[in-house]
Amino acid sequence: MNLARISLLLLGLTLSLPAAELNPAVASWLAAQTNIQTWSADFVQTRTLKSLVDPLTTTGHLWFAEPSRFRWELGHPAQTIAVRAPEGLLVIYPRLKRVEKFSLTGLQTGPWRDALALLDTGFPRRAEDLQKQYNIVSQTVKDGAGELVLQPKSAAAQRMIPQLKIQFDTGNSSLRGTELQLADGSSMRNEFQNPVLNPPIDPQLFAPIIPSDYKVVEPLKKR
Repeated sequence: MNLARISLLLLGLTLSLPAAELNPAVASWLAAQTNIQTWSADFVQTRTLKSLVDPLTTTGHLWFAEPSRFRWELGHPAQTIAVRAPEGLLVIYPRLKRVEKFSLTGLQTGPWRDALALLDTGFPRRAEDLQKQYNIVSQTVKDGAGELVLQPKSAAAQRMIPQLKIQFDTGNSSLRGTELQLADGSSMRNEFQNPVLNPPIDPQLFAPIIPSDYKVVEPLKKR
């Protein structure tokens, strides 16, 4: 995709600007993010795979704490748990009694390192940080909703995550959804519901105790 070709839809319903200039609604949404210390929400995750006719849909819950701690639980009870823990990113599969550990400090340069670095830094809260980390493909505003389409600036990260979409409410600046376009042609969309701003969150959520009978593996560790 040529990033210089940003479409301008008719009737002024979509506003597309050069990457260096933020839509006022986007700038306002970014400014509102500085008020977030913690955040939680239910979500519906939809995964579209080239190998499947119908998408896969799962419900779950997300907890976030500034600056980059998070915990995703998919399924009820949780079938997959992804946690930004002190020692790195953990993906826990309770049914399988298995944990995948991704260190954010021990990886060499490459697509995995750069892709995980996006998670480690969290979503930018300032225009300068946004434009340092991403190319802005398009910005749209319509009927009280904003959408920001981004591309990682890192060429290595682009090979895994070519595009990222952020949807938000222009009235209260709440996050509506995110969508990742992956290099294999699949996509993963999260639609958020029942968000709670700055709730108390137990720090232990981000430092889970792994039972002794779980198998811990490091998929990216060089042997």
